[in-house]
Amino acid sequence: MPDKAPGNPERYDDDARLSDGTASTAGLAESSPDDADAPGKTQRNPVLVWVKEIVTVVAIALVLSFLLKTFLFRAFYIPSESMESTLDVNDRIFINLLVPGPFDLSRGDVVVFKDTQAWLEPVPQKPAGPMDWLNDSLEFVGLMADNTDQHLVKRVIGLPGDHVSCCDAQGRVSVNGVPLNETYINPAEIPQPSAFDVVVPEGKVWVMGDNRNHSADSRAHQEVNGGFINIDDIEGKATVIAWPVSRWTILDNHSDVFRDVPKATATK
Repeated sequence: MPDKAPGNPERYDDDARLSDGTASTAGLAESSPDDADAPGKTQRNPVLVWVKEIVTVVAIALVLSFLLKTFLFRAFYIPSESMESTLDVNDRIFINLLVPGPFDLSRGDVVVFKDTQAWLEPVPQKPAGPMDWLNDSLEFVGLMADNTDQHLVKRVIGLPGDHVSCCDAQGRVSVNGVPLNETYINPAEIPQPSAFDVVVPEGKVWVMGDNRNHSADSRAHQEVNGGFINIDDIEGKATVIAWPVSRWTILDNHSDVFRDVPKATATK
């Protein structure tokens, strides 16, 4: 038997021509248009391609981080012991910007709010540092916690209309006549009695720190706005401890503590 069909020119893998010496169109089609040896072909620099991809990924990450920080979450730094042992000094937390509005506040929520009532002592302006621009940029896009002295963090005890008072025979805070067994209070110290009796006005909340003996909260500022915090000043609800890694946890609003508290019946 012949090796090939009669009348068909013999082809080999290393031969791109027909037996009559003319160029094969199949061979031309098989040649790659991206052949690096082709005249006028510009080779792509792999380093530039890699840099472009990295820049694109970083840009997308920054945009997403900014959108999250603007509409969903924001990071804050805890500088004081007023919320121990729920929040320790140097903790970094994320707050949910959707609370309050469109989602409502609840009793027991840990909230971060702007210090529009001047609860904090004025802090001298720090001299500008060479890396301030970097810190400001990272904070702007949400990659660094806000460590300014213009915010505070406390727990919501009374909502608009609530009657909040202290103390009963056991030293407990009561809301709408129901004494609270506050399981979130710092167990290291027994809270010292601090008498008060208030009804929370519309658009405001009554807040207290979990470390009761070391928290200058609504109790200590009743001469200013009655000690109440404007709901409009609340930045959001603290939802998670993000740093340090050893303290990663989702923050609880301890709804069981307020389960038996009836709805408010009085406002002023």
